[in-house]
Amino acid sequence: MPIEILITENINGRAIDQLKERFAVKLEPELWKSPDKIKQALPGCRALLVRNQTRVTANLLTAASGLRIIGRAGTGLDNVEVAAATARGIVVASTPDQNSISVAELTLGMMLALARKIPAANESTCGGAWERQKFVGTELYGKNFGVVGLGRIGLLTALRARTLGMNILAHDNYVSSDSLAVTETHAQLMELDPLLAEADFVSCHLPLTTETRHCFNYQRFCRMKPSAFFLNLARGEVVEEAGLIRALQEKRIAGAGLDVREQEPPEPGALAGMANVILTPHIGAFTHEAQERVVTAVCQDITAVLEGRGAKNFVNFPAPKT
Repeated sequence: MPIEILITENINGRAIDQLKERFAVKLEPELWKSPDKIKQALPGCRALLVRNQTRVTANLLTAASGLRIIGRAGTGLDNVEVAAATARGIVVASTPDQNSISVAELTLGMMLALARKIPAANESTCGGAWERQKFVGTELYGKNFGVVGLGRIGLLTALRARTLGMNILAHDNYVSSDSLAVTETHAQLMELDPLLAEADFVSCHLPLTTETRHCFNYQRFCRMKPSAFFLNLARGEVVEEAGLIRALQEKRIAGAGLDVREQEPPEPGALAGMANVILTPHIGAFTHEAQERVVTAVCQDITAVLEGRGAKNFVNFPAPKT
């Protein structure tokens, strides 16, 4: 039986099992590593399901003559050339809301871990030491929380930070002072550089675009307080890692928490050896609850399009165009 749905990354769950009951599905979790093999497998496929590792390029889509929908199990679309898919009449669907809570919660968890030096204290104590004075931390209460990007995840993070008694500073070029995102969080809208100067914690929630690539560089880190912490759970390329490393080495900032990297997976480097840096392997959306919501939503859209109905979470248009 010809392949109807090609899955090029490790995507599983009840919704995938349901797809397999209705369509001919080929699941190859490591296929994303080989664009040439994806291209060979695409002819005849009606749906392509990916996460963030598969690069869906215009060149790849030249082999996708029968493709009707690209499902992105996640939020960002920087790995999918949406314009190329649109030009071919292919629906692009993502899951913009389903993992937002999980990313917001990890942001708060990482911020608390940095403020209270939890990873280093754990390592020391497990090693047999009892160094209480070495791990004096700082409270979040009363501190300035700078949110750069007040979209879904930025908003949910800011709401949670506010319940901890933090003051919300926000920068977003597409949000007005009377928007719900601002009024619900009681945020003070600011330009980026003044926000960096005032914030005790800076949390990046920007999408990756031409304008935001390397938005956070050495010069920007130098505008932050030496006591401030930087968090990035958005896209790794928004940060110039060489500049971040230099800022940390020069004690321009107090520490950093990164769930995403400029290159994924990253090469071993200076960040991994810093006690004031927390690194996680792009797990912001990886909770059982979020993954079930994400996979269910994208599979529902794939099913709808293949059965002649419109996708709900479409990026360009709900149904294929010929």
